[in-house]
Amino acid sequence: SLCFPQKLWKMLESSKFQSIWWSEGGKCVAINKDLFEAEVLGREGQQVFHTQKIKSFMRQLNAYGFSKVQRNFQRSASLPEFLAEEAAASAHSQILYYYNPSFNRAHPWLLETCKRR
Repeated sequence: SLCFPQKLWKMLESSKFQSIWWSEGGKCVAINKDLFEAEVLGREGQQVFHTQKIKSFMRQLNAYGFSKVQRNFQRSASLPEFLAEEAAASAHSQILYYYNPSFNRAHPWLLETCKRR
């Protein structure tokens, strides 16, 4: 059976999942939290990871050296623009970004250096 980073890689390369994808040109993993919980963690009988809880999945990411990337948005001064940006940022807050220097789409050979801490 595949280890956690290999399962994650396979999932990112698959077209079966809409809740998880490569971002930042293949340097980060982007996860739509709510959709991921339903689509991946909520699968009956065919679990990809041995958990149904997003917190446990995030602990696995941390255990393998992934760190959460904070997204900083520049805010506009005008009220209508600010409100529009707030709405976009709120939708965006459902998206989690994780980075690991050994987990890069352009360098698949680094995957074997991605070990549990």
